[in-house]
Amino acid sequence: MAIKIILIAAFFVVILGVGVYCRKKATDVNGFVLGGRSVGPWLTAFAFGTSYFSAVIFVGYAGQFGWNFGLSSTWIGLGNAFIGSLLAWVVLGRRTRVMTHALDSKTMPDFFGLRFNSPALKIVAFLIPYTASLFNGLSRLFTMAFPAVDYAWCVVVMAVLTGIYVIIGGYMATAVNDFIQGLIMLGGIVAVIVLDLGKSGGFTESITALANVSSSETANFPGAFASFFGPQPLSLLFVVLLTSLGTWGLPQMVGKFYAIKSESSITKGTIISTFFAIVVAGGCYFLGGFGRLFTTPEAVKANGYDSIIPSMLSSLDSDLMIGIVLVLVLSASMSTLSSLVLTSSSTITLDLIAPAVKKFDEKKKVVCMRVFVAFFIVVSAFIAIIQANPEFKISFIAQLMGVSWGALAGAFLAPFLYSLYWKKTTKASVWVSFVLGVGIMTANLVCTFTGTTFISPFFSSPINAGVLAMLVGLIVVPLVSLVTPKPKKEDMERIFSCYSAEVVVHAKSSLKEKE
Repeated sequence: MAIKIILIAAFFVVILGVGVYCRKKATDVNGFVLGGRSVGPWLTAFAFGTSYFSAVIFVGYAGQFGWNFGLSSTWIGLGNAFIGSLLAWVVLGRRTRVMTHALDSKTMPDFFGLRFNSPALKIVAFLIPYTASLFNGLSRLFTMAFPAVDYAWCVVVMAVLTGIYVIIGGYMATAVNDFIQGLIMLGGIVAVIVLDLGKSGGFTESITALANVSSSETANFPGAFASFFGPQPLSLLFVVLLTSLGTWGLPQMVGKFYAIKSESSITKGTIISTFFAIVVAGGCYFLGGFGRLFTTPEAVKANGYDSIIPSMLSSLDSDLMIGIVLVLVLSASMSTLSSLVLTSSSTITLDLIAPAVKKFDEKKKVVCMRVFVAFFIVVSAFIAIIQANPEFKISFIAQLMGVSWGALAGAFLAPFLYSLYWKKTTKASVWVSFVLGVGIMTANLVCTFTGTTFISPFFSSPINAGVLAMLVGLIVVPLVSLVTPKPKKEDMERIFSCYSAEVVVHAKSSLKEKE
């Protein structure tokens, strides 16, 4: 018990210390939100990765999808690495940094407002459901490690500590802590996999044991949980798409590209971020794939999918390892949570309040953002406590995560992508994508609460609904743009001229052409 307490206490001292150290970087809006747009490749890559992978992934998704798909759930982690990280950096990284810098936009809603010269498009992205799911994942592990501690108190403690951390240091403190936390995640996930599989006789024995697991869902497919594509390949594909392609439309993820410093940082960050995702995401889902060796269907039915990973970890029988795992998940989750509340608070302050308030200087804006950071954390913690009630139908992390992720990705992915690349993208198409994205996920919520299915089975699953919302947006935005009034040509030439600006780079980045 003492070891666990010491490790957690040391972790909190470090992150709070970094917050205090970086407080001078958070005195103005640009510093508090974007770290002065001068963040290097290692910090940006680790900030991207640790914001991506949290308790939602480690406890919720890894547990549920590892249980449903077996070893094939590893494909989800690899999809996260190569689609959610590598391709995101290649397709979005450079263009996002260049255009947002040229427009001087600090949030995604601000980007849309400036890109289309429309204040009405400054849409507020409320991320409360996602943050609530983070608290749930953290608390699950804390109650496993400290059984005498009530769930609600776990939530309160996490809320208070995270609030202090974000309010003091802003983005730069978050980025520095992300680097430290990312190193912990890389080492921790490898150690957990090795030790857990060792409990089952090693990798080969674990594979054999998993192949012998049977269930009613796989009666006609013996060994399905140890197979290459698992028992439900189509459902697996939808999960890969939502958790990988969906990151392209999440404001808290895309925002990392706003702050990156230089061209060389983009190149290095791409490599670092991809490697990080392979180890962390691939490792989490790989570990989750063996969940059926550590618990029973009866236990899962009684305690939910979120109990699977804690059950696996409890078998370690080591206070030191459990303490390391707690620090690992805290590292991931607090980073993600800080990114979410920072994005939400900056959106409210800069896109809603600032245009309506006179004499709203830099200091007042920073104070306002700090107040909203506290507000979002408090509300998220409250929701996390309430939804833990067994009578509440959204009772596990993956479902809660799917709803919020699907709504944001469905609304923002297509408009943002087309806005970076296509001059003919129209304001009307952005609005249509937003309405359809939110509408589809609202339909999913109606089905969840009423227990009904209408129009399509897509609406009964947050995963399927989220994928549908993204795909609809990718199709609808160009179609609507073709039949709605085009933006002014001179405005588009001015905005897209940022990509044509000549820059001077070092020879190590680009070879000089012969004249």
